[in-house]
Amino acid sequence: MKLVVALPLVLSSLLAVSSMAKDFDFFYFVQQWPGSFCGTSQGCCFPDTGKPAADFGIHGLWPNYAQCQGSLAARAVLGEDDVAAAVISAVGRRGKCWPEYCDNGNALRPWAIRDLVKSLEQNWPTLSCKGGGRSFEFWSYEWKKHGTCSNLEQRDYFASALAVKAAHNLTAILAGAGIVPSESERNSVSSVSEAIAQGTGFTANLECNRGADGEAQLFQVYQCVDKEAKQLIDCPLSMPTKCRGDRVKLPVF
Repeated sequence: MKLVVALPLVLSSLLAVSSMAKDFDFFYFVQQWPGSFCGTSQGCCFPDTGKPAADFGIHGLWPNYAQCQGSLAARAVLGEDDVAAAVISAVGRRGKCWPEYCDNGNALRPWAIRDLVKSLEQNWPTLSCKGGGRSFEFWSYEWKKHGTCSNLEQRDYFASALAVKAAHNLTAILAGAGIVPSESERNSVSSVSEAIAQGTGFTANLECNRGADGEAQLFQVYQCVDKEAKQLIDCPLSMPTKCRGDRVKLPVF
């Protein structure tokens, strides 16, 4: 008799895991400057399609929580410490602020994005030396880690990222503010932030890295997008820029 009673509880717990796995508040749409990726001491490798254009390239479209989720939040919903711990472990949320790997069996299918490949090669190229220069390996990783948590179908996930990039050309926006690739000029972090806010209408988060010469470089721009992956929003979270000092370089690529 106890087993019969327990079965609904087990099923409800599994359903909770399934529903929580794709629960998030907004997307981070992340683009990286190729000159900053390649300008570190580690360097980079070009994809098999050749050197990408001197343009911000897509890194990913990442579901994110507005507040970090933890055991207290799970307990408030489930009311049981042991079940809460199991749920958090199952969906990978312990100590993290985003969902990831929500469906490991849902591998990216080449034919699902066949009509987007040319645009993806131009706007979402790999610069990593892993994967033998095959951008599809990069896209597959991003889909498996982030896309499976997006509540979007495979083609829609990539098409949405491409649409956001096309609607807000960061390279052109910065150039319009006089911020262009240079080996000698440096720009204040605030001027970069203001240019993006004015050009898009929304605030974004910035990330710097260090070049081989030790200088701070503008590396990645984190724009925030609504849960439908259609419209930019002001970023609900701030993040450390990792910039050294107030002025950063946008290296030539």
